[in-house]
Amino acid sequence: MSDRLRPHSESTVTGPAAELLSALRQAPPLTHCITNTVVTGFTANVLLALGAAPAMVDIVDEAGPFARVASGMLVNLGTPTPEQREASREAVAAASASGTPWVLDPVAIGALPVRTALARELAASRPTAIRGNASEILALAGLSEGGRGVDAVDTPDAAADAAAFLAERFGSVVAVSGAVDLLTDGRRTLRIANGHELLTRVTGGGCALGAVMAAFLGTARSLPIDALTAVASASVVYTIAAERAAEGSAGPGNFAVALLDALAAVQPGDIAAAARIEEVVR
Repeated sequence: MSDRLRPHSESTVTGPAAELLSALRQAPPLTHCITNTVVTGFTANVLLALGAAPAMVDIVDEAGPFARVASGMLVNLGTPTPEQREASREAVAAASASGTPWVLDPVAIGALPVRTALARELAASRPTAIRGNASEILALAGLSEGGRGVDAVDTPDAAADAAAFLAERFGSVVAVSGAVDLLTDGRRTLRIANGHELLTRVTGGGCALGAVMAAFLGTARSLPIDALTAVASASVVYTIAAERAAEGSAGPGNFAVALLDALAAVQPGDIAAAARIEEVVR
């Protein structure tokens, strides 16, 4: 039977999203980020604006101990220097042993051999979530040679089968970013239509979303909210803020600053009216 779409009710995503945002601000999750040098400051500011507590710990012999005490963790492979590679391995092993939820962002994998091999190695440790554009998700699944650097040449729907494969193989939520994001845990699949094109015109727009997902997963540990719902909640809050930031922005420069303000301003009560989420029903 062909896919069809069913609007998601408030209780299934937007209700938990509001609960998570409120809980995050009441008890800021310590969010451990091993991320690329291009976006470190922007990512930290996004987390601070949202209400989380960022920590950019990517030093060998510190990354592992910190992963054990963090609420959630992001491993982003945008600039995988030798030390970052070892710190990532150390942190992932510690997170896996301690139960810290973590997000893998396989930036620009496919044609680039070092990061591609590392992404596949780390994915075998079963990340809580994998976030990437369609070309990165296809490359991680071994179905393409990736995109044009960090830019996708495929659509999220083209990566739907790859996302489902990765979700089932690693037990991960897989989030494929695009004009309409696609998220799946191998059993349920969601499409989120919020967001704005200006996110693609700011360095770190996607990378910061991975950190927001880690923060929401960290908050969800203390609540009866599953990983797919937590990751979808992060996407919805972030993309609603992006839409609001774009309304008064003349271009990417204004937008980058306005996004921080919009993340700080978005309220739990705003989510239900603004979210555009549908579930794929097979």
